[in-house]
Amino acid sequence: MPHHCMCGFYNHPTRNCTCPPGAVQKYLNKVSGPLLDRIDLHIEVTPVAFTELNNDRPGESSAIIRERVVRARDLQAERYKDHPGIYANAQINTQLMHEHCRLNPGSNNLLRKAMERLNLSARAHDRILKVSRSIADLADSKNICPEHLAEAIQYRSLDREGWAG
Repeated sequence: MPHHCMCGFYNHPTRNCTCPPGAVQKYLNKVSGPLLDRIDLHIEVTPVAFTELNNDRPGESSAIIRERVVRARDLQAERYKDHPGIYANAQINTQLMHEHCRLNPGSNNLLRKAMERLNLSARAHDRILKVSRSIADLADSKNICPEHLAEAIQYRSLDREGWAG
C-alpha cells in the first residue's frame, strides 16, 4: 500500500489530508489484521524534504552494513545448524523461539505492556521476539536486550491505533 488514504497525505509532515471524515479509517481497514500479523516489519515512511536529501551528514557505508548482516546471518546459521531447513530466526518454531529468544524480567514486562497497549496477537508476539533476536544478532549481542525488544516493537507500527479495525 503506497499511501494511507486516497489523497496520499495522511500523516504527511507538511501537507494536509483532504479525505472526508471516516474515509481514512475505511481505507486503512482494507488491510486485515491476520494479513498484518504475517508481516514481520511494519515501517511508516514519510516523505523526505529535498534539503534533507542534500545534507552531507555521514552515515554508515553499505559495505559496513553488509558486514554486519553477513555476521548476523553466519551467527544464525551456526545457531541452527543442527535443525535441518532452519538457517534464520524467522524460520524458528516455538520450541526454538523459547530457547533462543529468552527475555529478562524487565524486557518481558515491556513486551507484556506492548501486547496489552497495542492489542497484539500471539502471532505478532512471536514475530516481535524473532525480530528482536535478529536485532540482537546484528548488534553482536548474545542476549536480547531491552533496546532490541523496543526496536522490534517499533516495527509493528501497522498494529497501532489508526490501523487496527
